[in-house]
Amino acid sequence: MAKFNKILVIVFVIALSMGVTVGQDDAPTGWSFGGVPAIAYNSDTGFLYGAILNIYNYGDGSQYPDYKHSTYVEWSRTTKGSGKNIIQFDSKYLLPWDLRITADLSYLTEAALPFYGFNGYESDYQSKYEDDEDDSYKSRVYYRHARDIFKFTADFQKQLLQDYNLRGLVGFGYHNTDIGTVDIESLNEDKEDVDKLPEVDLLYDTYLKRGAISEDEAEGGLTNFVKLGLVFDTRDNEPNPMSGMWTEALVTTVPNGLGNDVSYTLFTATHRQYFTIIDKNLSFAYRLAYQSVISGKIPFFMLPFYQGSYKTEEGYGGAKTLRGVLKNRIVGNSVGFANLEIRWKFLRTKLAGQNLYLALNGFVDAGQVLKRYDNPGYEDYYDSVINASGDAKEDALHLSYGGGFRIALNENFIIAIDYGMAKDEQDGNSGLYIGLGYLY
Repeated sequence: MAKFNKILVIVFVIALSMGVTVGQDDAPTGWSFGGVPAIAYNSDTGFLYGAILNIYNYGDGSQYPDYKHSTYVEWSRTTKGSGKNIIQFDSKYLLPWDLRITADLSYLTEAALPFYGFNGYESDYQSKYEDDEDDSYKSRVYYRHARDIFKFTADFQKQLLQDYNLRGLVGFGYHNTDIGTVDIESLNEDKEDVDKLPEVDLLYDTYLKRGAISEDEAEGGLTNFVKLGLVFDTRDNEPNPMSGMWTEALVTTVPNGLGNDVSYTLFTATHRQYFTIIDKNLSFAYRLAYQSVISGKIPFFMLPFYQGSYKTEEGYGGAKTLRGVLKNRIVGNSVGFANLEIRWKFLRTKLAGQNLYLALNGFVDAGQVLKRYDNPGYEDYYDSVINASGDAKEDALHLSYGGGFRIALNENFIIAIDYGMAKDEQDGNSGLYIGLGYLY
């Protein structure tokens, strides 16, 4: 039964890319639309259906390959209660004073969000606990909890030194998070007895009962933050640069008041660099990233969020950081990670009068907890359960590798397929990721 109770079908129809208004041969004008329908099935979370749509406005085409405005919309549902409702907007040309705005409005419901404990390898992962054909089986959702989150973020960037490509950033964000254990009764609806999930304590339940997660944050909370930063950007093309650098340093603070249940400050530094190997066709890109809590105490449910000047991503491990490593496997007070990638555009052509290229990429991703998450309740749990059992260990480098395929329309709408494999079975096995854009 184990194979049939994991993801059975992952089908994305990559055929929905069209332009509405096309101008010159090399510079599209007006509106351009691209979409990716999504169909998947998991016997626990149910049938997934939805779509991703990216809408670009190129104006008169004079700024191409830049767009004037970009709107990203994602809508998906599963029959067991999970869902994504996302609208993201980006524009350098909407606001006066040369302000760039990047905004995100999202409502995400997760019936079974990955949760593997804290501090990477310090928390042991046993795949057999999820395997209903193994004698040690506990539950297929043992490493999961439920979460609903409503969030809004808006970042504003302004050129400071034109000759040095330096921008200042000011942003703010609102996160309202509800946390709970997995609703086993709901997931078991309409299932045969042999397929039902057992009523057992999940890892989240164990952490809560033993005080490793404090009661005041066990159900989530409100997080309002302010973000300040500097961005140095010399990329020749934002969606897939062939040369240049993109470096940023950000400070994100969650102050006392403003309805916040906690107060803490993060420092995030990210450096990306791009090198041309063969003009227009072959490039090498790398990313180095570091995020650390520099004051206060961060609640456990905010640990997986990685701050950026363009998007705030979720998951150390998974589609946006370490492809092939389990999502949210690597969380701590300080985390560092790196990505190395070769990108080859092997075919350029026209489709319905628009610019199209196909590309392959190969990558190596790595990351590690650099400073432990160490709230008092977790320390007591760690000492009494893990240290006492003789299984205590520190985190080490998590490594994954793999390859991918890209379909790019007008340089900006990029359908992305990546397949990553984890080096260590403590990080899972592999992952298939289908979405939009390059990782960085």
